[in-house]
Amino acid sequence: MSFVKQHVSKAVIGLALLCAFAVPAAAQDVKIGVVNVPFLLDRAPQTKAAMDALQEEFAPRQREFAAKAKDLEDLTSRVQKDAAVMGETERKNAEQELRDLRREVARLQNEFQEDLNLRQNEELGNLQRTLLQEVQSFAQAQGYDLVVGDALFVSNAVDITEEVLRAIETSYNATSSR
Repeated sequence: MSFVKQHVSKAVIGLALLCAFAVPAAAQDVKIGVVNVPFLLDRAPQTKAAMDALQEEFAPRQREFAAKAKDLEDLTSRVQKDAAVMGETERKNAEQELRDLRREVARLQNEFQEDLNLRQNEELGNLQRTLLQEVQSFAQAQGYDLVVGDALFVSNAVDITEEVLRAIETSYNATSSR
């Protein structure tokens, strides 16, 4: 090994040993918490409020789609029942009307689903930003130095998810009662 590589290797080993002994002493003063973000998203009152608002926003379109689907079902049933007694022109017109209605129902369903997915994604983004701010506020108020969102293993000693959820619920209740 060359002279430079030996000295660099010794310096790296020395630095690693220094960090190994220095970090535990410094880590004793560090307050760390872990938050289960998917759990918060699932349980936060803001999530239920956002989903209820989306339900209300899309209810008229859902009713419109359901009415068109019912019309399609009724027309399909009528055409199947009366096809044997219909004249050639009447049957062709009924089949064309049925195809047009199927296309319209499919179009309405696709547009509805696309618009709903877009709005759900917007609301999810807003919820994530809101919850991030809530976690940051909680961490600052409680004197945390580090809060981690995902971890492979979390002991109960550092899992602050329930505490954060209670703070989020309290904050939500305070702002929604105004």
